Amino acid sequence: MMFSLEGYGAMVTGGASGIGLAIVEVLTEHGARVTMLDMNADRLEREAARLKQAGYDVHGVQADVSDRAAVDACFAEAAQRYGRLDVVFANAGLDSGPGFIDRLNPGRRPAEYAIENYTGERWNRIIDVCLNGVMYCIGAAARHMKPRQSGRIIVTTSTAAVRPAPAVGAAYMTAKAGAAHLVRNVALELARYNILVNAIAPGPFITNIGGGHSQKPDVQAAFATRIPLKRMAQTEEIKGLALLLASPASSFITGQQIVIDGGYTLGVAD
Repeated sequence: MMFSLEGYGAMVTGGASGIGLAIVEVLTEHGARVTMLDMNADRLEREAARLKQAGYDVHGVQADVSDRAAVDACFAEAAQRYGRLDVVFANAGLDSGPGFIDRLNPGRRPAEYAIENYTGERWNRIIDVCLNGVMYCIGAAARHMKPRQSGRIIVTTSTAAVRPAPAVGAAYMTAKAGAAHLVRNVALELARYNILVNAIAPGPFITNIGGGHSQKPDVQAAFATRIPLKRMAQTEEIKGLALLLASPASSFITGQQIVIDGGYTLGVAD
């Protein structure tokens, strides 16, 4: 029963693919009723139909988390549908594209990716989704959790929030680091309401982000040389940690960013 989510109402943003979809799956597998929020209507329809056919209570909603009014409306609808909102995963994110070095050719530093050439459009879009969108989701979640004096809010950050990632764009690193500190601040603010706020910082997972570049064998091989466990992670491997933070088992954990990266941030093992 420590890990039971029976009867819970939950929201997962970016829930139609990758890590978000794995989170939706583990929540429903343990009894939660879940709203999947995503921008991709086709994936939403396909994955929601698959999970419903498997007997799970899921609902797909198309929205952009950088649209605060849309976020507020989606959260209000979910809270009304379930009569409660127990768990929120602010997971939606975008990859800002290449950083100042090439992932596969570290000695290469393309001029177009240098900080002095970083476009405002690129910067603003990533900050809007990966930082502002997180704040909107946390705010909407708190609005519905405070009256019940209970709730779990979990934010997907990244190992890019822990250390510089020269192959990742500056906006992404900045947004994820900002989101991590936002989690700590909000955890302190909401503790008196028994609302626990934590972050999961994934390392190299194989997902669709950034056009699915992590699904390429050469990218996986390059990462494997720098990960102590010698491989990238499958999205299934996020499920245990996600369930822990969503469930009663995490009743004394708040304000933490938990890294799940196969030892990637420790350094090269051999």
